[in-house]
Amino acid sequence: MSLKLPTPRFSRRRWLAHMLWAAPSALALEGGIVEPGWIAVRTRRLSATPRTRFVQFTDVHHKGNEARLRHLVALINDLKPDFACFTGDLIEESRFAQPALAILSAIQCPLFGVPGNHDHWSHADFGLFRRAFHATGGAWMMDDVRMAPGGRIRLMGLDRPMASLRPAPGIFNLVLMHYPAWADRLPYKADLLLAGHTHGGQVRVPFYGALVTPGESGGYELGAYETPAGPLYVNPGIGTLFMDVRVNCRPELTVFEV
Repeated sequence: MSLKLPTPRFSRRRWLAHMLWAAPSALALEGGIVEPGWIAVRTRRLSATPRTRFVQFTDVHHKGNEARLRHLVALINDLKPDFACFTGDLIEESRFAQPALAILSAIQCPLFGVPGNHDHWSHADFGLFRRAFHATGGAWMMDDVRMAPGGRIRLMGLDRPMASLRPAPGIFNLVLMHYPAWADRLPYKADLLLAGHTHGGQVRVPFYGALVTPGESGGYELGAYETPAGPLYVNPGIGTLFMDVRVNCRPELTVFEV
């Protein structure tokens, strides 16, 4: 005589309990292991017939993870842009400046960049930055102006929001700055402003947005905005701050076609 065991009943309550138990583990895996190194490449076409292609990256916060930074450089080189833009916070500690710049030197296009608050706070030697960026054919810009390759785009690199720089007529004026909030304080209008700083909040809740953003964000968390100073794009950055965690906020390499 065989013993027939009862079929377990998987009730709705039990299913919910299992889901609630599994959710934190899945979230920890995605946010702490998968997403921080999962760089998204997103393209924004700003012209019907683009003639120039460039990329933006920001907020690397290099702390020794050379594999992640080398992966970023490989992505940039695979895209073959006309030039690359960096909008601040390469490091948090000066000891990481030289190794980070050594890796960035492998970028195969001119690299233009501006400092962020953590670059300043690190007290790193900005001479190292100037030499490294110049070696690519680009420039480390602190309230400075450069022409991008091809002569169609004029770059304005800001280290202060009220710098005496002004857009030039008859050419595409591209502003590089670290803080998105500066878009509300600049005394002119440019064709495009690029910023970082916010990390997109690192943890974003669907239909709500970032749980926390730093000061000088100005309400501009992530993506494209219309501002008093012109169209602004806020990149969520490559690295992380405080904890190496990202949820619903992948690191990003942004491609612009103008």
